[in-house]
Amino acid sequence: MSAVAELISRWVRPVPDWPEPGVTFRDITPLIADAGALAAVVDALVDQAAARGPVDAVIGVEARGFIFAPAVALRLGVGFVPVRKLGKLPAERLGVAYDLEYGSATVEMHADALRPGARVIVIDDVLATGGTMAAVGELVALAGATVAANLVLLELSALGGRERLGSVGCIALHTY
Repeated sequence: MSAVAELISRWVRPVPDWPEPGVTFRDITPLIADAGALAAVVDALVDQAAARGPVDAVIGVEARGFIFAPAVALRLGVGFVPVRKLGKLPAERLGVAYDLEYGSATVEMHADALRPGARVIVIDDVLATGGTMAAVGELVALAGATVAANLVLLELSALGGRERLGSVGCIALHTY
């Protein structure tokens, strides 16, 4: 196990039976509360993003992707693009509906957030079933751009999310 994976394992708190019985939520708040742990995770995400070659933007998925994506974007010298839940963005939007473990949702991005041909990195905290990350990939394609990499802190491998992401796949800093 890598040093950053050990750090994530140590700092991410399992919360049993939340948000419903039988589910173990992975709480990243202890990790982001520690400056050293937060810096190590951002460094690891930057390293993974930089290894994918030049990119034009970093996308953060609401809400916890917003914690990491702006820091990675700054380090890469590119802009940050937020992907938000339905109805949270004020200007013309692109939207994609998708299924969740417990219902459905829609993610949106400003229609002018990416230029056609742009290469982007997508960052979120967890890859579970892959529905959100796949929907973001569809948004990127609608904008005429390409996902260079999907990056997450942790992957819940038993839920099979990686399979929904096709050839782009996902790079997780730690897998449960």
